[in-house]
Amino acid sequence: MKKVDIIVPLTVVRYSELSETERKLVDAARSVTANSYAPYSHFRVGAAILLSNGEIIYGSNQENAAYPSGLCAERTAAFYAHSRYPDATFEVIAVAAIDTDGSEIKAPIAPCGACRQSLLEYETLAGKPVKVILVGSDEIFIIPSVRSLLPVAFTEFS
Repeated sequence: MKKVDIIVPLTVVRYSELSETERKLVDAARSVTANSYAPYSHFRVGAAILLSNGEIIYGSNQENAAYPSGLCAERTAAFYAHSRYPDATFEVIAVAAIDTDGSEIKAPIAPCGACRQSLLEYETLAGKPVKVILVGSDEIFIIPSVRSLLPVAFTEFS
């Protein structure tokens, strides 16, 4: 038997410690939470993806009474980004959320499993790590790649 510990590398920063580009993505993710359609959970999530062509694509969660027909912010942004700019690769994704009480979450949340797998597809397509920025009001996590969030993933290269 062999035991393996999986460690997720992350850097915890404050907004002021982000680069100008990272702040722009965080601001976009925060802003697009207002576009969420969340009449059931009242939990609004926004995502912003920086593409290799310099474009920033936004997405927000979209719920539906016919669960699970809704879609998370990360996949909304990812699917639109690749549909709109199929030749551009993902560089960075930022994710922010507004809690059910209407305030920004204090600690960052991570994408769900379906979003992690979907984002990993685009990281694999890019052929390089896609940085992930998870936003909270008290702290921000910077994770070097989507693979870091899904270390035992299903890929054609597994």
